[in-house]
Amino acid sequence: MKRSVIASLLSIALLGAHAEAFTDNARVQSAEPVYENINVPRNECSSHWIHDRRAEPGPQQQDRRYGGAIMGGLAGGVIGHQIGAGSGKDAATALGVVLGAVAGDRLENRGSAPRYDDNRQYDGEQREVKRCRTVYDTQARITGYRVAYDYRGQTYNTVTRNHPGNHLTVRVTVEPIER
Repeated sequence: MKRSVIASLLSIALLGAHAEAFTDNARVQSAEPVYENINVPRNECSSHWIHDRRAEPGPQQQDRRYGGAIMGGLAGGVIGHQIGAGSGKDAATALGVVLGAVAGDRLENRGSAPRYDDNRQYDGEQREVKRCRTVYDTQARITGYRVAYDYRGQTYNTVTRNHPGNHLTVRVTVEPIER
């Protein structure tokens, strides 16, 4: 018995709290666009023509010799071995080999590095070099409209996605007020 009384009281309370809703039209007073600044990426490219600079080989450019490096490495190793003592003897020998090889190579292959003549006319090929970079343009886009509308003598404000035109459809809710 108690359960049925409680259930009926609860259903009456829920029915009394139920609000009725319907739609109506309100007159739009103003609709101002709302803007948002966004960065839009784009590629900006430019082309340049360049001349290929050609190396003029030195007298021994094609005939590079390695005998100087070998002889210098052997001589440096012998000298380093004579200088070092104890556990430092191996380190001194290795350092002597490296320094002797570098010095021997430089002595044997002097003047064989490529040379460039900046005063001559370029008879080489021209080629186009294209360089691109990303640039961001700021654009203002409309994200919605701030709308002021009049409904039954009251002014209301809202934001809509699209322009509402002259009239805006509104939902009207009617709820009983308990005293």
